[in-house]
Amino acid sequence: MRVAAIYDIHANLPALEAVLQEIRQSEVDQIVVGGDVLPGPMPNETIECLLNLDIPVQLIQGNGDRVVLAQMRSTESSEVPEQFREVVRWVARQLHPEHERLLASWPKKCRVEIRGIGEVLFCHATPRNDTEIFTRLTPEDRLLPVFEGVNAPVMVCGHTHMQFDRKIGSIRVLNAGSVGMPFGDPGAYWLLFGPDIQLRHTPYDLAKAAERIRETKYPQAQEFAAGNVLQPPSEEKTLEAFARVELR
Repeated sequence: MRVAAIYDIHANLPALEAVLQEIRQSEVDQIVVGGDVLPGPMPNETIECLLNLDIPVQLIQGNGDRVVLAQMRSTESSEVPEQFREVVRWVARQLHPEHERLLASWPKKCRVEIRGIGEVLFCHATPRNDTEIFTRLTPEDRLLPVFEGVNAPVMVCGHTHMQFDRKIGSIRVLNAGSVGMPFGDPGAYWLLFGPDIQLRHTPYDLAKAAERIRETKYPQAQEFAAGNVLQPPSEEKTLEAFARVELR
């Protein structure tokens, strides 16, 4: 059995399409979408793309999906920074009523048994919640209490948009990186399981993707195209920023 883990798409449809092409070439049996399908510039198209796949898909809910769902229910989340609230409102207005039920149905975690690897636990940020931040540099002693009680040899998370593969106690913990909003080199990041574990990076036509995004009515289309597709923030600077807000 081969499983693809794709996280933090953020409605970047061109990036998703590129990853799905590689997934099909890799003869994947199942896809786990690890949260934050939303928000982003092509919300309806991205959701429909995932729903119409001919490969079994398990979706879990990320904090981005959760705040969009709250907005659809006329509740503006106070955790969203002011500069991104317009984006969340816009995405919520684009979605259809059935999408509210869909987003609400996504669980916070899922488990998949993968031959040769064992049981893999998927969550969005940490086993405790969907917003905690840790990176490949976070000291292990801070993370041991967070992962205490995780009954799986392997765990996959996302949320911070940077891939890693590390041990926390006896658990192998991987970050899938981000399909649609990477921090580091441009492109789309994901994981492939079976029979081993591969950290994958998929290049795609960035200029064409940026053009498609700019053609949308997304409130921050220009910024997304420039700063999340063509020239994402560097991993070094992002690690420095996250060090100020990560688990203590």
